[in-house]
Amino acid sequence: MTARPLPRPAGGAGEANGASAQAVRAGSPARREGAASRGEGRRFKPDAAPDRIGTAAGGPERLARSRPVDLVHAGAVRAICGLLVQGGIDPAGLLQQAGIEARSPGTIEAVPFAALGRLTALGAERTGCPHFGLLVGQRATLSSLGLLGVLMRHSETVGDALQALADHHGRLGRGAVIEVPTSGSLAIASYTPYRPETEGVALQCERALATMTALLRALCGRDWAPDEVLMPRREPPDAAPYAAFFRAPVRFGHESAALVFPARLLRRAIEDANPLAHRIAERRIRQIEAACPAGVTDEIRRRLCTTTTQKPLSGLQVAHMLAMHRRTLSRRLKAEGTSYRLVANETRLGLAKQLLADTDMSLAQISATLDFSEPAAFTHAFRRWTGTTPSAWRRDAVAPEETGDQAAVIPPGRVSPSRPSSPE
Repeated sequence: MTARPLPRPAGGAGEANGASAQAVRAGSPARREGAASRGEGRRFKPDAAPDRIGTAAGGPERLARSRPVDLVHAGAVRAICGLLVQGGIDPAGLLQQAGIEARSPGTIEAVPFAALGRLTALGAERTGCPHFGLLVGQRATLSSLGLLGVLMRHSETVGDALQALADHHGRLGRGAVIEVPTSGSLAIASYTPYRPETEGVALQCERALATMTALLRALCGRDWAPDEVLMPRREPPDAAPYAAFFRAPVRFGHESAALVFPARLLRRAIEDANPLAHRIAERRIRQIEAACPAGVTDEIRRRLCTTTTQKPLSGLQVAHMLAMHRRTLSRRLKAEGTSYRLVANETRLGLAKQLLADTDMSLAQISATLDFSEPAAFTHAFRRWTGTTPSAWRRDAVAPEETGDQAAVIPPGRVSPSRPSSPE
């Protein structure tokens, strides 16, 4: 069967003001204190409200209870399957290769981060579409996030909605951390995988940035666009799909995945937010998180990945952050078959591999990003971890992408911009 061309991302040409990427590195992330009052900022009505709980038959509690538990990644899998079908490709074989069991895309609920990365990479390879992650992310809706989407839709302000995403995404979907720090007049919504060596992580990052953009447009209006987009992957031969969707400058080859926009957006009120629906969704999410707690190793990875490109944390600092004694932390980690040093080195090595494989950053730049004293120290540590040098590892990692068989490449095509998939 001949595969059909995939669409280019939805969105038109537009201009956006530039923003300094240095703001991403400035300051330590901290939760914004307090919620802005409803009188602050202009009130905007979202494009669509698939989760209008307050008006649903039976009231908000009935609808919140009836929603299936969606651990965040399932919505992305359904979007991938939709794109594959649209391209004339049966997704069943790729789901099996990725290790995802499902009788149909609608039955998928819990998907590990690594499996999602594998499926995304397989989808990009099979379709030959270099912006496959972008197409997946643009299909995201508030409804596709399940209870988390309900919580965001009924938050008081855009800032509260983004904070809800940051607070719960990593615990429901595990594999990456979302943060929304501010630096002066700028806000930065960042996405940081804490297993960055996972296959397809660059595609995962572009999917996540497209998803956050789609969610912000649902909350703020279709015309919303960031000031700048930071993308931790090499610039593709055709960057037009990215410019068309984000309608903002896209900086490829950056160390971080982030959207940069005015901090005043965080104070914008969300029209028709239902406080009761918000409380019910939040209570249910916290029940799910309490029933499926993360292990201490996972918690450490989450905290380390958000500080690896700042100043590395010591074991004592992490123990204090987790409200436990340093010896208790060591015992807990030993029970999980690891140690703090091993987890910290794995996290640092994973980010190093991702930057080597997916960007053109120099060894000196990567060394500085990972807070090594000098490039020689980075090279020595990398050789100790892997048995080879960063330069040799990069050559081996990049060569297959540049010389591999691309006989099945499908041209992206020039079709009318697609609309996001209807809420599930």
